[in-house]
Amino acid sequence: MSTTISPKINRRASGKKRQRAISSLPPHQTAESHHNALRSIRTFLKGRSSYDVFPVSYRLIVLDNKLEVKKALNALISNGVVSAPLWDAEKSCFAGMFTVADIIHLIQYYYDTSSYNDAAADVEHFQLESLREIERALNVPPPPLLSIHPLRPLYDACQYLQRTHARRLPLLDQDQQTGDEVVLSVLTQYRVLKFIAINCREIPHLHLGLKDLGIGTYVSPTASIEHPENPYWPIKTATLNTTVFDVVHMFSKDGISAVPIIDENGVVINLYETVDVITLVRLGAYQSLDLTISSALSQRSPDFPGVITCTGTDSLASLMLLIKQRRVHRLVVVEGDERIPRTGTPGRGRSESLERSPPIGGLSASAPTSTTPTHTGPPIGLKPLKGRLVGIITLSDILRYLVGHTEQSILGGGISSEPWDEDYDITGESPTTVRGGYDGRRSGSGTGPDLLGLSGSASGSTGPSALGTPDLGTPADERPAPM
Repeated sequence: MSTTISPKINRRASGKKRQRAISSLPPHQTAESHHNALRSIRTFLKGRSSYDVFPVSYRLIVLDNKLEVKKALNALISNGVVSAPLWDAEKSCFAGMFTVADIIHLIQYYYDTSSYNDAAADVEHFQLESLREIERALNVPPPPLLSIHPLRPLYDACQYLQRTHARRLPLLDQDQQTGDEVVLSVLTQYRVLKFIAINCREIPHLHLGLKDLGIGTYVSPTASIEHPENPYWPIKTATLNTTVFDVVHMFSKDGISAVPIIDENGVVINLYETVDVITLVRLGAYQSLDLTISSALSQRSPDFPGVITCTGTDSLASLMLLIKQRRVHRLVVVEGDERIPRTGTPGRGRSESLERSPPIGGLSASAPTSTTPTHTGPPIGLKPLKGRLVGIITLSDILRYLVGHTEQSILGGGISSEPWDEDYDITGESPTTVRGGYDGRRSGSGTGPDLLGLSGSASGSTGPSALGTPDLGTPADERPAPM
């Protein structure tokens, strides 16, 4: 029997210790980390221009203000948008925006002052420039002509949106040869938020809950006592038996773009939006205003994207991730933290629940624009019920918190910054440096109206672009209009 001895291996002595593997656990989230992420996002916005938000190639739809309303609606719907800049060909200048609010005012005017037949006949030749007359008849203040230079910092544009309560902001430049205005595109809240969600690495650190941050409008805990006619005050609601015109009146009077549809217990079962009434003018179905919401929802297009719900404890990071993945324009805040089934809901409506984030761990915070009541439980007189309406979060609420009017700490600190200058020249000179693709000049030539009466050229002259020329020019502030 023989024994085999293994050869001895001389190992070289090393003075260095082996490094430990990097931990895969996420860093500990604190209120301070949330605050630092918020400051980093604001710094990021100050270093980008408004033009940086747009892709290299995009679509711009501009309507001549003498175009008939019905043709303009067909143009918007065929291109999947719900707003477009208006152009005054006689003065060669920007003439405002054509939005869903104009359609709401038009519907309300004809419902109150005319018959169905007269309304259908008038809309056939009613021009966009006459919409201002409708606003004066309804005692509605005309929308201001807001605009900003495309090379202004994106942070300034966001501040301007918040200060004016606007949902969209046209980017205007001047042609260097003629001096005429040029409409480059329209900056919307959704496009800004998606730009932030895609490009800011600090988003995962925004871990605090939406309600704790004061993002959104919430039901007053004393609404049932102080406002017995509306136990969900200040939120406007409707039921399946409410008529379409009653909801349209809410749109026009209160300046809102959606109304939650609730049952007798306050559980959210659907959402009626301003874009749902666009087809009433396009198809001439003015008698549909007398229909109930239940009947109107049953005629809704089957491609309706559904109602997105969340809870007040969902984190801002999870909401920004959702905006990054899909088009979102508002969320309905409900009680409960589980997915709410929506089976058999009239109108082909369906509800999606925002993915919950880990528990916050007892941290509390405040925001300068908070609408959160001090009472954290359900409204007085109501027992907790999963799915009951708690609040609504819009893109304005999210952008207001991310941008803010001052650099205020979420812990109530007082980190000040330069206040917004009321005399700030929003259309003045701008920095000259910007990403490649825009140097303040337009290329190409040629003008002339197309089949819909739009003047200008697709390649970029002093007039508006021809309809149907590029992609994603005036992104909808709400979901695309139903066909």
